[in-house]
Amino acid sequence: MEGGEVTAVDGVRPDDGTRGAAPTPLRVALLGCGVVGSQVARLLREQHDDLAARVGAPLDLVGIAVRDVDVPREGVDPALLTTDAEGLVARADIVVEVIGGLEPARSLLLRAIGCGASVVTANKALLAEDGPTLYAAADAAGVDVYFEAAVAGAIPIVRPVRESLAGDRVRRIVGIVNGTTNYVLDQMATERLDLDAAVAQAQALGYAEADPTADVEGYDAAAKAAILASLAFHMRVPLEDVHREGITAITAEDVTWAASTGHVVKLLAIAERTDDGVSVRVHPALVPTTHPLSGVRGAFNAVFVEAESAGELMFYGRGAGGAPTASAVLGDVVSAARNRVLGGRGPVESSYADLPVLPASAALTRYQVRIDVVDRPGVLAQVAAALADHGVSIEAVRQSLAAGPGDAEVAHLVMTTHSATDAALAATVEAVAGLDAVLAVRSVLRVEGN
Repeated sequence: MEGGEVTAVDGVRPDDGTRGAAPTPLRVALLGCGVVGSQVARLLREQHDDLAARVGAPLDLVGIAVRDVDVPREGVDPALLTTDAEGLVARADIVVEVIGGLEPARSLLLRAIGCGASVVTANKALLAEDGPTLYAAADAAGVDVYFEAAVAGAIPIVRPVRESLAGDRVRRIVGIVNGTTNYVLDQMATERLDLDAAVAQAQALGYAEADPTADVEGYDAAAKAAILASLAFHMRVPLEDVHREGITAITAEDVTWAASTGHVVKLLAIAERTDDGVSVRVHPALVPTTHPLSGVRGAFNAVFVEAESAGELMFYGRGAGGAPTASAVLGDVVSAARNRVLGGRGPVESSYADLPVLPASAALTRYQVRIDVVDRPGVLAQVAAALADHGVSIEAVRQSLAAGPGDAEVAHLVMTTHSATDAALAATVEAVAGLDAVLAVRSVLRVEGN
């Protein structure tokens, strides 16, 4: 129309004089250049043309913030290194954070968001501790926060729970989300190592840090459980509300007995929704060899999701390592970059559900209890009566004889209970331990996966 506005015809925008012009590159800043950061830098360099085609604009790495620029880093252009992290994030379109910890990661990401950058982070500790602060800042600034690499490394679990299952109701998530502890427990089962030897082997292979506390005490898994529960149940689950037990009390004997009863020992992160609220916990448990999680070996991770309509879903893969984690980071970078090119937004925090977080004592579970008792008639009946007094019944029992002090004979009982609340089971074990005929409580482990 002469003198009028040029409009699109059949959804095709007419040439406005800019068609064919080179798209403006997106500036990517990287915070951290350790095992993961160096791999992110490598992938950005090696896949530069492919990434540009997928995004619709080049992704240019404009700087890498490190503590010491003089430390040699193989395959990384020294000209990209800087100690001025604040200045770097202020001139970026997308900021990738892989330094970990609460500070300075939190301050740098908030500065990046305040300067209008979208952020990608692999920092599970920060998200579990103070994720809502980041989400609120991003919403106010109209930018994205992506964090697929924060849970289970290369396994795509955040996006399916956050987006693919958004129209469903997730009932339960059970996962092996820490590769170090899974490797340790696997070595204890297959190589008959004790805990300390298995941890030392994991350290020698680079699976465990010099200080393995975050892994073996369950802190790492608890942070990931809080993130998954918040996404799955559309609420904020504080890290302090996650019940946490590590694997430091697991013995070689526990692992051997588990195998003899058709189980393997795994450190599980469990988040489940009931009519009364949600329960989120991390603890070692016996998993039947018939369950898919029992076959997760070495440093691999797996997450089992149960949803009302979708049914049972399992996600499996490498849960740690530089290249696998960098793969998840780059996927988020592509998503954030596409949104900036096309003018869209990624998913925002879904926290509408007002559900109470239940204590671990309210969770329904089963126990396997190993005890030594005096080998005489009527002892099993006494033990069964103690369980019945607390509303707990025995599903199965196995007995074997062992030499006791002097000429006495000791019976070793392995009892598996039916489901009851964790509080009732704990009280039952305490009552059993107080019986005169009970010489020792050898082990108490939860049973999950049936």
